[in-house]
This record gives sequence, structure tokens and C-alpha cells, in this order.
Amino acid sequence: MIVTIDGPAGSGKSSTAKKVAERIGWNYLDSGALYRTWTLLYVMGGMDKDYFLDVAGVHKVTLSVNEKGTGTEPLLNGEKVGDEIRQPIISSNVSAVAAMGPVRDKVNEEMRRIVQEHHFIADGRDLGSVVFPDAALKFYMVADLGERAKRRYEELKSKGMEVSLEEISRNLADRDAQDSGRDIAPLTRPEGSVEIDTTAMDFDEQVSFISGLINEKLTV
Repeated sequence: MIVTIDGPAGSGKSSTAKKVAERIGWNYLDSGALYRTWTLLYVMGGMDKDYFLDVAGVHKVTLSVNEKGTGTEPLLNGEKVGDEIRQPIISSNVSAVAAMGPVRDKVNEEMRRIVQEHHFIADGRDLGSVVFPDAALKFYMVADLGERAKRRYEELKSKGMEVSLEEISRNLADRDAQDSGRDIAPLTRPEGSVEIDTTAMDFDEQVSFISGLINEKLTV
């Protein structure tokens, strides 16, 4: 069984999805980490699109269930990428890479492969609308730009990264425009999804609300 949580960058979907998975004992699937790993490869190659698409075929970006058996982590040529994929330069380029058809095909194929053997809470931008349209439950999380920028700023600062709130706000606004306006699988609210505005909700409220609906679904 799979439950999807889609929404714009910084809406809280990743941290919420991870905690929900932990609470109900499922696996967590972070689709954004896969796109960020491809973006790391793109940046390493000098951000030359033609070169990137040409050499991408010889590289492997895959998903592995982590040692705890409760989540997933991306691997580049079999090696863990860690916080390298959270750098600002990756955030600034991930939407452009995610808009490339060949990359989306590879990511979607990898995600569909790994969910065959486990229950997952998965977050992304087109999971409920494109990748897993038959998901048992679909959520769409939103929050205003100022709140999303603040959350992302606090997250990155806690990891010791030197960033500015203004830079993050601009990056999120740019990503909103790119993700919603791209030709391939644009960011949109999936049909049949439950929309949650998290602007005024604290983290525990988000987790409890989603966990409650999932538990209701499981007991039906």
C-alpha cells in the first residue's frame, strides 16, 4: 500500500511524511532526494545539459532501504550521497533537472520498483497525479511562501549551512514557478487528494491529522 503527500517546496511534506511513516511503522520514500541526486550528477558535470543527458546513462541513481528498514536513501553508483544533495546549488538547479523527461522516467521507474515489496509514505510533486495515481490515500500540503522559507532556513541552519532567508525565499518562489509551469508532470493538486494548509499548523498537528486518516483507511 502507498500513501502520497504532494506539495510545493517547503510546505512541510518531507518531514511530515517521514514522521508519519515512523509513527505507523511504514517505510518513507523521499522522491526529492532522488531528483537531488541526479542534480548532484548534473552539477558535477558542469551543468551542461547535453553532456549530462549523454553520460547519465552510464551512471546509476538508485534507491535502497536503509539499515533500519524504515526508509530509503539514494545511492549514486552504489555510494550514499548524504547531505551533499542539500547544498544551495543543488536546490537552485533541481527543478531544471526534474523537468528533463529522461530523468523523470528513470526516477519514476526506480520509485515504482522499490514500492513493490513494502508499504510506503511517499512525498513529492507529482506522486498522486502521475507516479501513483491509484494510491490508497493522497494528500496535498500547502503553506504560504513566508512560512515555507522560514522552515527551510531553520532546517538548513540546523545542519550548519550558511544561507540567508532572502536567498531561500527567492529559491522557493523560483521553484514554485518552474514546478507549476513545466510541460512534463507539473505540480498540481492530485484528483481525489485531501488538501492541508499547514501555514498555521504545528508539526505534531500535521502528523496526527494524516496518521489519523491513514489509520481510518486501514480499519475500513
